Amino acid sequence: MKKIYSIIAGLLLTASVCAQAPQKMSYQAVIRNSSNALITSTPVGMQISILQGSSTGTPVYVETQTPSTNANGLVSLEIGTGIIISGTFSTINWATGPYFIKTETDPTGGTAYTIAGTNELMSVPYALFSANGTPGATGPQGPIGLTGAAGTNGTNGLDGAAGATGPQGSIGLTGATGAAGTNGTNGLDGAAGATGPQGSIGLTGATGATGPQGSIGLTGATGAAGTNAGVGGFTHYLGEAFNGGIIYYLYKGSDGLEHGLIVALTESTATWQTTGTLVNANRTEDGAFNTGLMTGSPAATYVTGLGAGWYLPSIDELGLLYYNRYSAQKGLRTLGNTLLSNTDVYWSSTEYNATDAYYFGFNAGNLVNLIDKATTGLYVRAVRAF
Repeated sequence: MKKIYSIIAGLLLTASVCAQAPQKMSYQAVIRNSSNALITSTPVGMQISILQGSSTGTPVYVETQTPSTNANGLVSLEIGTGIIISGTFSTINWATGPYFIKTETDPTGGTAYTIAGTNELMSVPYALFSANGTPGATGPQGPIGLTGAAGTNGTNGLDGAAGATGPQGSIGLTGATGAAGTNGTNGLDGAAGATGPQGSIGLTGATGATGPQGSIGLTGATGAAGTNAGVGGFTHYLGEAFNGGIIYYLYKGSDGLEHGLIVALTESTATWQTTGTLVNANRTEDGAFNTGLMTGSPAATYVTGLGAGWYLPSIDELGLLYYNRYSAQKGLRTLGNTLLSNTDVYWSSTEYNATDAYYFGFNAGNLVNLIDKATTGLYVRAVRAF
């Protein structure tokens, strides 16, 4: 068996804001071949085991990863974030050591491990060790934060319907008319005198009583409803159930129209390809293009079987789904559909070479590099565009 020359980095973890230790630890090693020459800038397959009691003790946790060496032959990885073979990293009781780290390496990037080595953990990372201890007393409550800014006013509601017209009031009483005087005998017409000066304008008479109100005219026809422009010029919103799935990304295209991405309501597991073959599905932003090239692919067969328009997302479209998971999960939960996993990884349609393709770790929130296309157990979630 060939020997691995490794450098183990310090295992230092910091607590998160909720005082819970991250369940992973850093590991570095220098990879050499049988001629003691550095293996540089190359993907290598690794199996990492944590042994309890001795260098040949019981493996309490085993995982695999496919990291790449740098120009100095150094490989860096985080134990606890790989593909789990057995055990649970978060349940290791670090207080019952000693513990040893055993690494097995395939310098060709596969699983035919020809390089192996075992090193004792001389000290346990404080953050992990403390996870097995008795919690301390709860500290005093911190000061209350500043009050946030007031939210914007909501849109005014529609005007309510006009109330019914009240009854007309009664008309006031008319005053009594005075008695008419007796007409005297008409005298002879005298000669016309000169026109006298115009007299002063008399006082304005009192305003007569207001007549009764006329009947109300007919109500006019209701005007046509205005167009609803939506928020920010969009008619759709994130988390909306639409076109057979949930909208998780929106943007306005160069055509001035609204576009977006929709995630399917269900998922499955499948291999990327049954036998690794280069198909040039190498676009990072166009999953529909990549899916059309994926021959001999159970993953492509599953997503296209959902109906016209569905495809396996590219690595960039898969990243947008992870970073907009808040809206997608709310929509999926409301409809009672299959939620996105927070413990597994998903295939992308972006190919790396004839044997490997990219996948995204929803358990770690990052691109977890490459894996053999024939690997089983990875999740497949379809998307479509509009």
